[in-house]
Amino acid sequence: MSFEKIKKDPYEALRYKEFNTFLLVRFAMVFAWSMQFIVIEWQVYSITKDPLSLGLIGLMEVIPAVSMALFAGHIVDQKEKKGMLLKCILAFSVISFGLFLLTWPTVIADYNIETILYAIYFMVFLGGLVRAFIGPTIFSLLSLIVPKKVYPNAATWSSSVWQIGSVVGPAIAGFSIHLIGVHWSMCSVFICSIIALLGLSQIERKPILNPKIGEPIMQSLGEGIRFVFNNKTVLGAITLDMVSVLFGGAVALLPVFAQDILKVGPEGFGFLRAAPAVGAFLTMLVTAYVPLNTNAGIKLLAAIFGFGVSIIVFGLSTIFWVSLLALFLSGVFDGISVVIRQTILFLKTPDNMRGRVSAVNSMFVGSSNELGAFESGLTARLMGTVTAVVFGGSMTLLVVILTGSFSPTFRKLDLTDEMNTKEEA
Repeated sequence: MSFEKIKKDPYEALRYKEFNTFLLVRFAMVFAWSMQFIVIEWQVYSITKDPLSLGLIGLMEVIPAVSMALFAGHIVDQKEKKGMLLKCILAFSVISFGLFLLTWPTVIADYNIETILYAIYFMVFLGGLVRAFIGPTIFSLLSLIVPKKVYPNAATWSSSVWQIGSVVGPAIAGFSIHLIGVHWSMCSVFICSIIALLGLSQIERKPILNPKIGEPIMQSLGEGIRFVFNNKTVLGAITLDMVSVLFGGAVALLPVFAQDILKVGPEGFGFLRAAPAVGAFLTMLVTAYVPLNTNAGIKLLAAIFGFGVSIIVFGLSTIFWVSLLALFLSGVFDGISVVIRQTILFLKTPDNMRGRVSAVNSMFVGSSNELGAFESGLTARLMGTVTAVVFGGSMTLLVVILTGSFSPTFRKLDLTDEMNTKEEA
C-alpha cells in the first residue's frame, strides 16, 4: 500500500458545506431527543419512585419503533430524503411541545398524576413512530451528501456527532433540571427541534436512486431482510452491538443511582451524564485522525468488552468519582463501537437499499437502547439495582467472548482494502 493511501485527511468530509449543515441538523435532533428522554425519565421517576416505570418509558418507544421499522425503511427508499426528514422533524416538534404542556405546573395541578403519566407514555409512543422513520432517512440522506470515497471519514464524523449528542443531551438535561426545572427543560428541547428545521432548509433536495419505485412492499422488505442476513459482516456487527447495548443499558437507571445510591441529586446526575459525553468527544478527536478500519473486528470486540467492564465497575461503585470514571470509559468504548459499526454499514450497503438496511439496523441496535432500559428496569425490580447493572455488564462480556471464540471470520475483519476500493471508485 502506497504512502498516499495511508495518509488520510481527518477533515475530508468537513470540506463539503452540506455535510457540515447535516452534522448540525443531526446533532440538534440527537441532542433534543436524548435530552427529552432524560427529562421525562426524571419526571416519571420523581412521580412514581418505581424503577420499573423507567423501563416502561423505553418500552413505550421501542414497540412502535420496532413494529414500524421495516415499513419505514421501504417508504424511505421510495421517497425523497430531505422531504422525509422535514416531516420527521416537524412531528418531533409537535411531540416535544406536547410534553412541554404536560410538564407545565398549571396543567399538572388540573389533572391527577395517573392521567399525566399515561399522557406522557402516549407522547413517548408517538415519538417511537417518528423514530422508526428518522433513522433510515438520516442514514440515506448522508450517503447523498458526500461522494463514496468520503464515506469512511463521513461515517466517523456522523457517528461521533451522534454519540456526542446522545450523551451531551442527557448531561445538559441533568443540569437543566437543576437550574430551570423540568418544564423549561422541555422548552429547550422544542427550541432545538426548530434549530434543526432551520438547518435542514440549507440542504438541497436529493435524487431518488432506487430503480424499483412502486415495488410491492412485501417484495421490497424481503429483499432488505435477505441482504442483511446474507451479509455476515453486517449481521455480525449489528447483532454484537445489539446484545451488548441490550444488557449494558445501565444508564437507564442513573436517576436511581443519583437519587438513592450515590445521593448526589440532579446536579450530580448531570455530572454522571456528562462523563460519557467527555469520553465520546475524545473518541471523535482520536478516530478522526486514527482510522479504525485496520483490524476492525478485533477493535470492535475489544471496545464492547471494555464497555461491559466499565458498566460492571459503575454498578459496584459507591464512590462518586469512581462512578464518573467508569461512565467516562463507557463513553469512550461505546464511541469506538459506533464508529466501526457505522463504517461497516456505509461500506457494505448499496445506495438503493440504505433505507431498508438502516431500518433493520434500527430494529436490532437502535431499539436495543430502549429494550435495554426496560431490561434494566425489570431486573432492578426483581434483583435490585446494583445486581441488575452487574448482571447486564457480565452478559455483555459473555457475548463478546462467545463471538470472539466462535467467529474467527469476524475477528479477522479488516475494512482497509474495501475503503481503498471506495476511494478509487
